[in-house]
Amino acid sequence: MKFLAVSKTSFTKILTGIMILTGLIFTGCNVNNNDGNKGKFRVSLTDAPGDYAAVNIEVKQILIKTSDDSDDDSESDMVDEEGSWKVIFDDSMVVNLLDYQNGTTLFLGETELETGIYEEMRLVLGDNNSIVLNNGSSVNLTVPSAQTSGYKIKLNTEVEPDQVTDLVIDFDAARSIVVRGNGDFNLKPVLRVVEVDDAGSISGTIGQSDADAWVYTVAGEDTVSTMPNESGEFTLYGLEAGTYDVTIDSQTEVYVDSTIYDIELDTNEHFEFENTILLDTLSR
Repeated sequence: MKFLAVSKTSFTKILTGIMILTGLIFTGCNVNNNDGNKGKFRVSLTDAPGDYAAVNIEVKQILIKTSDDSDDDSESDMVDEEGSWKVIFDDSMVVNLLDYQNGTTLFLGETELETGIYEEMRLVLGDNNSIVLNNGSSVNLTVPSAQTSGYKIKLNTEVEPDQVTDLVIDFDAARSIVVRGNGDFNLKPVLRVVEVDDAGSISGTIGQSDADAWVYTVAGEDTVSTMPNESGEFTLYGLEAGTYDVTIDSQTEVYVDSTIYDIELDTNEHFEFENTILLDTLSR
């Protein structure tokens, strides 16, 4: 993942929506409107990996509500012109989540919002969801009918006057797909939200292309994971300031798993291992 250098002098808060771009953009810019009581809000999507050839989901809507709103989550209130829910994205599209790993994000939409604290987003999915297994066969994903009003994503995000708020929704494909006893697959999204202004990353390169590695770290209550690309490059994105242990878990019986300890990150710091990481081989 490549990060673009952008001036941040006019910003105090940012949030990425869903971008079909490699890396993050718009981490700072002025909002040109004449209403001092509004700010701009963007949403993007990224993915943690799964052991599939493709994970296709239909994104129908993304909505947001303020902290002043009631707890009524009924579907009828969600898109009311004078109601609490505001639409950020409303243009159904099918997305292969595996196209957006290692910090790559898909831009979904942006809107102007009244200033204030926003406590919840909703991700509304359609019925056109499927996975492609590694053997090439395609299987439909069933979304529970109880989730027609969307999946809750808790926030505590402030939209400030004439500023841009930028968030990324991290959709964990691996943990979101549940295999039922009859061989069917259910989609139960596991989601987390990353504030771009605070987000750091850890990246590097694994030297053995045949390691079939899974790279992960624990961030609070979340496990942030990824799989290296064909060149062995990986990025663990969306990390707050803190100390991290990075584990490289080879899915083969050739290499020894490895953990690199005590990587310290400041806010919005992007750490990269200077040397290629080489895994030890198992003794025979």
